[in-house]
Amino acid sequence: MERVPFIAIEGPIGVGKTSLAKAISAYFSFELLKEIVDENPFLGKFYTNKEEWSFQTEMFFLCNRYKQLEDLKQHRQPAVADYHIFKSLIFARRTLKTDEFEKFSKIYDILTADMPQPNVIIYLHASLETLLKRIEIRGRAFEKNMQETYLQKLSADYGRFMSRFEAEHPNIPVLKFDCDTLDFIRHEHDLKSMLQEIALTLQKGVHTHGTS
Repeated sequence: MERVPFIAIEGPIGVGKTSLAKAISAYFSFELLKEIVDENPFLGKFYTNKEEWSFQTEMFFLCNRYKQLEDLKQHRQPAVADYHIFKSLIFARRTLKTDEFEKFSKIYDILTADMPQPNVIIYLHASLETLLKRIEIRGRAFEKNMQETYLQKLSADYGRFMSRFEAEHPNIPVLKFDCDTLDFIRHEHDLKSMLQEIALTLQKGVHTHGTS
């Protein structure tokens, strides 16, 4: 049976996940699952006081990711998401207290037990300098309080997690793009080469509906 394409894009804050997801959605005519960020009522408070607001922040994100993926499961359309739900654990492990993380993990396991799983992962990574520049350019007010050390540790968390993910899921292709050398937002040729690599990966084992 041919698998319905489902691409998930991951990487640290500011690396360009949403921009690439929009480009992929337009190019392949895939449904776009876009993470709700600005609507999270706890996020601004989180960046000023992580200890106080981290659990509420992570639960809001987890529930919204769950709802989007539940909707996707109902109609099985080719889709691209600017997140993988596993990011909930990456952030929660970094921000929650031990007892809070244990509670969060139990809820995560219940919600994701029968989730639709991406069959292609795109991992975007970049240096701290590049991430900070891109965060500054997009100008989200609540991100002005983000500490550089938090972003640096989060990037390292992603690197470790992706290495473990590849080892545990050898049948799911992971495409890695270095966003220090690739600027697909400003340079059309960078985006084109990335889309071509994604198309080749899809053609190897996932049925697509063609490109626009």
